[in-house]
Amino acid sequence: MILPRLPVPELAEDVLKDTFRLAMERIQQYQPQGASIFFWLRRIAINRAIDVHRARQRQRKLEEAVKMEPDRTVGQRPLSPDRAPEIGETRDMVRSALELLNPRYASALRMRLLEELDREECAAALDVTVGNFDVIFHRACKAFRKVYVS
Repeated sequence: MILPRLPVPELAEDVLKDTFRLAMERIQQYQPQGASIFFWLRRIAINRAIDVHRARQRQRKLEEAVKMEPDRTVGQRPLSPDRAPEIGETRDMVRSALELLNPRYASALRMRLLEELDREECAAALDVTVGNFDVIFHRACKAFRKVYVS
């Protein structure tokens, strides 16, 4: 179930390892409801595979962006003069929009999008389940869109 979603064997093995690690850490959360534990493990594996796939996509896009913009290197050289004001304005707009949000929503957005933490890490930091974090994150995104656009 992992390889079709993540066809790189090394990454699939890492996801499998993470699946069992997470299952052992959260075994107390498992509630048998007439079904095998397989389905619970399967859901953990699928979620981890999706997270790894998305992280790889972000990494690939970042690498492509760096290649496409020759006057910018990762972290060292300054932005091209024509882009610096635009990026600074956007950064300020995002920062002020985050300040207007519920602190929990702002924290969820910062952890997941800016710090690029996994859903499990974000949930642990907020002391909620992964499912609850997903709800918080979804609501945070909606709130951010309303504040950022207006």
